[in-house]
Amino acid sequence: MTDQELTTAIQEVRDRARANAPQGALGPEGVVAADLMPLVHARDAADAKVAAIGTVNPRSGGLLNSLVQAGKRAISRALDWHVREQVEFNRAAMECVQASIETMNAMNRSLAAMAARHEEMRRELDFVKHQSQEAADSRAEFEQRHLNGEIRTLRTISELQAAYSHRLTVQEESSRELMRAQHRDFEAALARGAVDVQMRLWEDLKKNREEFERVIHDELRVMRQRYATPVAVAPPVVAEAFPIDWLAFANRFRGSEERIRGQQQRYVQRFAGTKGEILDIGCGRGEFLEAAREAGLQARGIDLGTESVEVCRAKGLDAECADLFAYLEAEADRSIAGVYCSQVVEHLTPAAVARFVDVLGRKLRTGAVVAIETPNPECLAIFATHYYIDPTHTRPVPSVLLHYYLEEAGFGAIEIEYLEPAVDSMPELAELPKGVREKFFGGLDYSIFAKRL
Repeated sequence: MTDQELTTAIQEVRDRARANAPQGALGPEGVVAADLMPLVHARDAADAKVAAIGTVNPRSGGLLNSLVQAGKRAISRALDWHVREQVEFNRAAMECVQASIETMNAMNRSLAAMAARHEEMRRELDFVKHQSQEAADSRAEFEQRHLNGEIRTLRTISELQAAYSHRLTVQEESSRELMRAQHRDFEAALARGAVDVQMRLWEDLKKNREEFERVIHDELRVMRQRYATPVAVAPPVVAEAFPIDWLAFANRFRGSEERIRGQQQRYVQRFAGTKGEILDIGCGRGEFLEAAREAGLQARGIDLGTESVEVCRAKGLDAECADLFAYLEAEADRSIAGVYCSQVVEHLTPAAVARFVDVLGRKLRTGAVVAIETPNPECLAIFATHYYIDPTHTRPVPSVLLHYYLEEAGFGAIEIEYLEPAVDSMPELAELPKGVREKFFGGLDYSIFAKRL
C-alpha cells in the first residue's frame, strides 16, 4: 500500500468516526455538538479501576513475592462477598455512563443530521430565493418585454391605422378625381356632341335654305322671264389702250406685292376646303395665286395684260392672257369650283357687270364661292383720292347693286365686308362726327362674298 492510499484510508476512518461521534460546530450558527471526550476518558479510567478489583499488584519474582501474592489472593477471595455489591454498583454506574455516552452520541448525531438537514434546507431556501429572485427578475423582464411588445403592437396598430386612413383618403380622393375627370370628359363629350349636332343642324338648315333660295330664285326668274320683254345686251366696252407701264402703275398706286399678298389671307380663308380649281379673274401680279398656293389650294389666273401674265409665270404660277367673257363662256356650265375677282368690275360697263355676274351664275358649280373686291362708292373719300387715279375705271359699282345682281344670278349667303377705312389714310376725317364718318367715309373698298345655290 502506498502512502497516498494509506492517507486516504485514514481520512475515511476519521470521517466515519466523526460521523459516528460528531464534535464541534455542526453548521448552523450557535449549534455545536457536545464534547464527549472527557467523559470517555473518565469512563475508560473507571473501567480500568473496575477491572483492577480483586487483583494484586505484581512484584518481582521470588519466594517472598509468591507468598505475598498468595496472601493477597486469599484476602481478596475472603472479601469477595463484602465488595460484590460495590463491584456490581460500579459496573451498573459504568453501564449508565456508557449509555449516557451512547445517548449523547445519538443526540450529537441527531443534531448533526438536523444541522445537515438545516444546511440542506438553507441551501434549498437559498436556491428557492435565487429561483424566486430569478423568477422576479424574469417576471419583471417579461413584464417589461410584454409592455414593450404592447407598446410596439399599439404603435404598429396606430401606424397601420394611419397608413390605412391615408390610403383610404388617397383612394377616396383618387376616386373623386376619377369621377370628376369622367364627369368632365362626359360633359366635354356631351358638349362636343351638342356642338356637333348643332353644327350638323345648322349645316342642314343652311343647305335647306340654299336649296329653298335656289328653288325660289329659279321660280321667280322663270316667272319674270315669262312676262319680260327681250332686251338686247350691249357688247362689253373695251377700254382704250393707254401707253403706260401698268406694272409700275400698280407698284405705285396699288401697293407693294408683300402688302397685297398679306391682304389675300382673308380670301384664302373663304376658299378653304375648295375641291377643284379656283379662277382668279384679273390676276395682275399674282398675289392671290401665291397665297392660294401656300394654302394648298389649286388656282389659275387670267388677265388682259401680257406683262402681268409673264410676271405670274416667272413665279411658277398658272396664268394666261385671256378675255374674261371669252374664257368663261368656253367653260362648261356648273364646272368652276370658285372665282376670285379683285379690282375688275369697276373697269366694266354697267351692262358688262350684269353680264359678268350672270355668266358666273351659269358657270359656277353648286356651293362654289365667289369673292369680288371693288372700290366702295358709298365712301366719298374714294372719289377724292384713289378712284380717278386709274384712267381705265369706267364707273363704281355700289354694293347693293352687286348684291342684287348676285341674287338674280342664283347666289345666296351673300356677305359684304368693308375694307381700308378712309380715316387710316386721311386722319383729318377723325374730326368729323362718328355717325357722319361711318356713313359717308367708311371703307375705301368693299368685298362681297356669295355662294352658288
